[in-house]
Amino acid sequence: MTPEQRREIRTRIEKRMEELKTTIAQLQETSKPVSLDQPIGRLSRMDSMANQAISEQRLTDSRRTLMRLERALDRVDDEHFGVCAECGEDIAVGRLLVMPEATLCVDCAE
Repeated sequence: MTPEQRREIRTRIEKRMEELKTTIAQLQETSKPVSLDQPIGRLSRMDSMANQAISEQRLTDSRRTLMRLERALDRVDDEHFGVCAECGEDIAVGRLLVMPEATLCVDCAE
């Protein structure tokens, strides 16, 4: 992997991390518990609770992705970054550009 490719991957990781931090902040607001004191109908309350559950799952997924990206950012300058953890072959640069947290090549990931 060339130094330019590593810089591009680093830039993409940092950009995606910033996007996720914004998303996480928004999801923290929408996943707050539904107040039982709100004067809304039963169906509206059930709808709000369903939306809250969806937001909580998205929040969990976003936090997990952020942690994986943080680990990828720590590894991007390591000589083993971009090497499949299972077979030892190089992970395609295109895969790393799209999914920089990948630790497996396409063949091993399947």
